[in-house]
Amino acid sequence: MAINNVNNGLPKTPVDNTKISQQNQTQQSQQQQATSNNASVAQAPRQDSVSLTQSAQQLNQVQKKGSEAPVNQEKVDRLKKAISSGEYKVNPEVLANKIAKLEGEIFGQK
Repeated sequence: MAINNVNNGLPKTPVDNTKISQQNQTQQSQQQQATSNNASVAQAPRQDSVSLTQSAQQLNQVQKKGSEAPVNQEKVDRLKKAISSGEYKVNPEVLANKIAKLEGEIFGQK
């Protein structure tokens, strides 16, 4: 199979080598600029940041206060001994009342 008349009768335009070399130079300079811009962005120090919600900040403060609070080690040791020996008894009514009171204070219901 032969292919005849590929340019459909259009006249062949001569290649302008000057124009092609100018286009190549323009493309090369654009690529160099892009590469240098990317390099400067990559070299810039990255600054990370963290922001905590108000609830997280409050929780952090409570944890700090809890760890700084004084501990009555004698009382802790007595309670541990009583629990391990089975002598410590919990009054469920008193415990329930204290839990209800604490929840009321936390959620603003007194």
